[in-house]
Amino acid sequence: MADFNNSYQQYRGMTIHDTNAITISFINRVYGWMCGGLLLTALGAYAVIASPDLQRIVFKTPGVFLLLIILTFGLVIGLSWGINKMNATMAAIAFVVYSLVNGLTLSVLFYAYTKESLSLTFLITAGTFGAMSLYGYITKKDLTTIGNLCMMALIGIIIASVVNIFLQSSAMMWMVSYLGVLIFMGLTAYDTQKIKAMSVSMDASNDVERIRKYAILGALTLYLDFINLFILLLRIFGGRRD
Repeated sequence: MADFNNSYQQYRGMTIHDTNAITISFINRVYGWMCGGLLLTALGAYAVIASPDLQRIVFKTPGVFLLLIILTFGLVIGLSWGINKMNATMAAIAFVVYSLVNGLTLSVLFYAYTKESLSLTFLITAGTFGAMSLYGYITKKDLTTIGNLCMMALIGIIIASVVNIFLQSSAMMWMVSYLGVLIFMGLTAYDTQKIKAMSVSMDASNDVERIRKYAILGALTLYLDFINLFILLLRIFGGRRD
């Protein structure tokens, strides 16, 4: 993650002429991997819904669902903090596995919400994410302060969510949901701007291996923004099954 921040600082000091040298192929790689990850997650969720045998394994075999959740957290941490120690192939495999496993865990949403509300919320999420990502890409404003505030606020709502497991407060749940949407909207714009900065760094690099690895890391960052935004919007707009 340090290289992301270093590249961002480099980008802030660049001229308009310099930023015109951004490598579009790197940006395309990032969004290509992100969209591929979302597709794999959807396929993973569908596989569970379509297979009674897989449903029994994921939801009824003791410890399996918890193990899958732990695995997803482990893969995210491993990719985020261990990217420099991986080669591009290992990073790609880790991202693919994470996307599929996350689909297995998110399949539970199909049992909690109607298909219509899932589809509608996905469209809302895609539109919101697209707008904020476009803003982060084209704005000349430095979003560092907004990004830092969003990260601090994210820690706050994570703590509030854990506390609410015991309190079971409906008011706190709604507060976390609405604040969470605003936080991940801000993070989407901020992370897009950081990836744009990263592309400037990659433009001057002939290290194909490094370019491939950091395209995957950028994709993971935006993937997480999208998934979290989707889940939070689903809490607000989703119609639960009877």
